[in-house]
Amino acid sequence: MNARRRLLLRTMPWIVAAGLFVIWEGACAGLGVRPTVLPRPSAIAMALVQYFPIITLQMSQTLISTLIGFGLAVGVGLGLGLLIGGSSLAYAGCYGLLVGFNSIPKVALVPVFVIWFGIGTIPAILTAFTLSFFPIVVNVATGIATIEPEMRDVLRSLRARESQILLKIGLPRSLPYFFGSLKVAISSAFVGSITSETIASNNGIGYLMIWASSQFNVPLIFASLTVVGIFGIVLYKLFSMIENHMTGWAQRGSHAV
Repeated sequence: MNARRRLLLRTMPWIVAAGLFVIWEGACAGLGVRPTVLPRPSAIAMALVQYFPIITLQMSQTLISTLIGFGLAVGVGLGLGLLIGGSSLAYAGCYGLLVGFNSIPKVALVPVFVIWFGIGTIPAILTAFTLSFFPIVVNVATGIATIEPEMRDVLRSLRARESQILLKIGLPRSLPYFFGSLKVAISSAFVGSITSETIASNNGIGYLMIWASSQFNVPLIFASLTVVGIFGIVLYKLFSMIENHMTGWAQRGSHAV
């Protein structure tokens, strides 16, 4: 691939985003859309500058809740994934329950968390955890459960124990699935923490958006959403870089781009 095409691939997201913002600005101006319905990107930028200190403060609270919930999800998800993927009995006993739990709308759990722990940070952490741990469990379990039977037979013929097969073969094999799930889970964790903050919290970016909506300050709502989107992209890219570094051996040449 030549240098010009590599540069184009890197700049395409910026080009598309700039084009969308130009269309958005022109459509709002041409159609006379009121700011209380849909603010222009320029108004959102002004709100971002005007309320930058409070957005930064509230976003830091949301980021802390998200990362704590996500960290718990990684620990629990990895452990359960290893257990379910490495044991047919655990798979039969637990997988259906996990699917059933994942089918429950997590917003319905927020009032329960509030009853148990009160409003604030803990319900946000728990909601982020409940939304993000399932993809990790499923992907790790899939990576371990798909070890070829022939490979298992060869290792058993060499007197390898099941724990050795799991650690030497299963765990490395599940790494591409694991890091792939992290990119999905971090976005889900953000959704969980912000959802909880909009329902039962007195701080965080979700609370800020509810306060802004009560004041009909729609540009501030969109400015908050913009910051959330930026952080989501940054964390996604961070885990993509870690994935490329840790599991580059599992990616085909076409993926390397």
